Amino acid sequence: MSVLACAQLVERGDPDRFLAAMAAPVEARAILFPIYAYNLEVSRAPWVTEEAMIAEMRLQFWRDVAEEIEEGKPPRAHEVASPLAACIAPQDGPLLDGMAQARRWDIYKDAFEDQGHFDDYLEDTAGNMMWLAAKSLAGDAGDGAFEGAVRGYAWASGLANYLRAIPDLEARGRVPLLDGTPQALRELASRGLAKLTTARRAARAAIPPQARAAVVAGWQAEAILKQVLDNPLRVSEGTLGTSEFSRRARLLWVSATGRL
Repeated sequence: MSVLACAQLVERGDPDRFLAAMAAPVEARAILFPIYAYNLEVSRAPWVTEEAMIAEMRLQFWRDVAEEIEEGKPPRAHEVASPLAACIAPQDGPLLDGMAQARRWDIYKDAFEDQGHFDDYLEDTAGNMMWLAAKSLAGDAGDGAFEGAVRGYAWASGLANYLRAIPDLEARGRVPLLDGTPQALRELASRGLAKLTTARRAARAAIPPQARAAVVAGWQAEAILKQVLDNPLRVSEGTLGTSEFSRRARLLWVSATGRL
């Protein structure tokens, strides 16, 4: 029932990842849904209030959950905390903490310090989430190239999702990009596509079959980044994305082949 509660949270709050998880084998969903629910909780914590202190307290709650998991303590009574503790290894608690800590940037209206800060934000949010899901699915499988391949997919996917959120971030008074000019957006999209290409080359050998369900969540990244490359004005216009038919057809193909 706890995993079902996580699935329901993800279905309501993150429908794209819900579809990706539902395309995974049944046994994988017991891992994916709690991780995606945790990501949903920490990603929305900064936005449910205008009071920075309250938002910080909400994120601290999830950082405390991560610490308890790392220390092997019994999970607190929460519909996400309990199944999350059951599906990840204690040593992966810092990945959860990194996801929550990175979201502190969302609370305030300061711009990113530099390109490295922006890159770290994507690594700690999208990167940690996808890597945590992949390594939890893989168990002891995988080698040194495993993490690099997964994080390549994650960075491209995180960038695509972030660019789709730009109009909303600006409407909320945030400064989401260091440089929002068309040329800078094209360069960002090119970086994301390059990481995706590198990840694809490594994926077949590096990502164990049982972990591939984790990267399916990035199934829309290529199409969105190519749209930015073709017409960066679509970022500010909020028109990134594909038709419902194309979106589901792509997901079906990715889930069937395991290739992004």
